[in-house]
Amino acid sequence: MCAEKVHKLMIAILLGFNMMFVALGSLKLNFIVQFILMIAFIIWAFTGVCTSLAILRKILPPCDKEKKEN
Repeated sequence: MCAEKVHKLMIAILLGFNMMFVALGSLKLNFIVQFILMIAFIIWAFTGVCTSLAILRKILPPCDKEKKEN
């Protein structure tokens, strides 16, 4: 699996946890996770650099390599 796909799965999992926190009534945890995601997306939008994706690319191959090999 490539870094970008894992990154998308991680975002989906975090959003799922947010839904769970709301359902359980833990609004503080929901707010904290949502706030961290918002800050990360704002940084990504303004700089073009996603820190979590950069770290994942050091561990996993980028998806571009899979497309070039096919």
